[in-house]
Amino acid sequence: MQNIRNIAIIAHVDHGKTTLVDKILHSTNVFRENQDSGELIMDNNDIERERGITIFSKNASVEYKGVKINVIDTPGHADFGGEVERVLKMADGVILLVDAFEGPMPQTRFVLGKALELGLKPLVVINKVDKENCRPDEVYDKVFELFFNLDATEDQLDFPAFYGSSKQGWFNTENVRTEDILPLMDGILEHVPAPEAKEGDLQMQITSLDYSKFLGRIAVGKVTRGEVKEGDWIALTKPDGSFKKHKVKELYTFTGLGKVRATEVKAGDICAVVGIDGFQIGDTIADPENPEALPVMHIDEPTMNMSFGINNSPFFGKDGKFVTSRHLVDRLTDELERNLALRVEPTEDSNTQLVYGRGIMHLSVLIETMRREGYELTVGQPQVIFKEIDGVKCEPYETLVIDVPDDYSSKAIDLVTQRKGDLLVMEAKEGMQHLEFEIPSRGLIGLRSLMLTSTAGEAVMAHNFLEYKPFKGAIAGRSAGVIISKDQGTSTPYSIDKLQDRGKFFVAPGEEVYEGMIIGEHSRNNDLVVNVVEAKKLNNIRAAGKDDSSSIAPKIEMTLEECMEYIQGDECIEVTPNFIRLRKIHLKEVDRKRFEKSMS
Repeated sequence: MQNIRNIAIIAHVDHGKTTLVDKILHSTNVFRENQDSGELIMDNNDIERERGITIFSKNASVEYKGVKINVIDTPGHADFGGEVERVLKMADGVILLVDAFEGPMPQTRFVLGKALELGLKPLVVINKVDKENCRPDEVYDKVFELFFNLDATEDQLDFPAFYGSSKQGWFNTENVRTEDILPLMDGILEHVPAPEAKEGDLQMQITSLDYSKFLGRIAVGKVTRGEVKEGDWIALTKPDGSFKKHKVKELYTFTGLGKVRATEVKAGDICAVVGIDGFQIGDTIADPENPEALPVMHIDEPTMNMSFGINNSPFFGKDGKFVTSRHLVDRLTDELERNLALRVEPTEDSNTQLVYGRGIMHLSVLIETMRREGYELTVGQPQVIFKEIDGVKCEPYETLVIDVPDDYSSKAIDLVTQRKGDLLVMEAKEGMQHLEFEIPSRGLIGLRSLMLTSTAGEAVMAHNFLEYKPFKGAIAGRSAGVIISKDQGTSTPYSIDKLQDRGKFFVAPGEEVYEGMIIGEHSRNNDLVVNVVEAKKLNNIRAAGKDDSSSIAPKIEMTLEECMEYIQGDECIEVTPNFIRLRKIHLKEVDRKRFEKSMS
């Protein structure tokens, strides 16, 4: 037990967690000297690498001075807090990583609060001290204040602090550059307690899962009591007290970035168990003669929902492999097994499911993953979840933090207050304004793109769920209408050129469009139906080269998240493996008018 340390690395998004894990792996010689490991080694998912964020928590294991250190890399984005909450159960200590300029951010507060509740021993690492305008001493004071506000114990308040740079590969207890990160590794051995050895029969809570084409679903967790052996019978215990016996077919422990076969794993170590069917995250692996379940993990509830339906556009089935409602339901059911923060409910329409998640990013990653797997679907406008508390209609509120140059601070404040946000903190730091707001979650939908446009891309936004509070009234939606295609066909340069004064287009000449598809943003606040497939009529008195003189503005490209924030209640997004299109729910104009009449 004394030769094991289990530590999770937690931080706000983009503060350098995964880069620190890279340096830990290199400093403990996990790779050969001539091996090219690349950067952000733990972010091995395509979406993670493209977005530059960690989405799924991952395990690695290194050996330092004869001690096995299990390292858990966690996501930093607030929408993936469910991943952090469950994997903290495997840790005995946490490294809290904080940017030396930005200081503690909303997600820092959230994940640290969870870690302190579990009684984990914290180490504070103030990262990026090589950046200009960094303020490590001031950030240290802010971190201490945060610990105090989160009711940390005296032992937790007496945290060791390390300063350095993940990118440059050094850390030290003083803000003085050293050659490596070994002072931090020594700090882990000194300050993180060894796992507590509890007397009694086997207990191991499943906190994560892995998957293999050959082995199927693999249960991952920390053995908290007793020991698990390959070939032994165990009881898979459910939260309701029921249990079922299974045989451990194979057993693995983590070494480096992979797993190695083990015959037995004792209390305190993290392992992967093969051969258990029908398990869920939160279930307990226990002794078959005396099955005792561990307390159920509480995961914060979702705050947003979206409708997921089959693709019923004229281009249905042209692009994807999985297009039926059965495919959609099966895929969402599979996702529920590993995505604890997700909920799925059927609707009156058998072709549509209501999917609940933590936020726009959480849901968009699921949609993007399904798209890459070959699914076709339509998704509706994100809606926040309202609750009735003591007879009062309540909605989710979030803490919003914006760092913006002084010149743009008034624009940023104006945008947030228009969306029912209240300014709580405003402080200057090195030519920037640090703004903190309390805002309804509804107000955040579509705010990021407006904020970046109004501040020339200089604003840095972060937000985190706060609590449910009384409903704050209507919030103004999109100010502009949309341009809708009247016919199906191929868009022509001639038609788009003639319509450019009506607004901006989301399609380029030569793209396939259909009736009811949203092809642009109108310059006024009403919707406009146009014909973009009309070709120029040919005659025998055309001037040579006249068609080449037209100049068409480039189309507006929008990411999936931007599309989700852009659409209104009567619109949806068609998502296929190769295309993301905006469209009206009712494609025919006569159907839209009939629906509007029925609603008025």
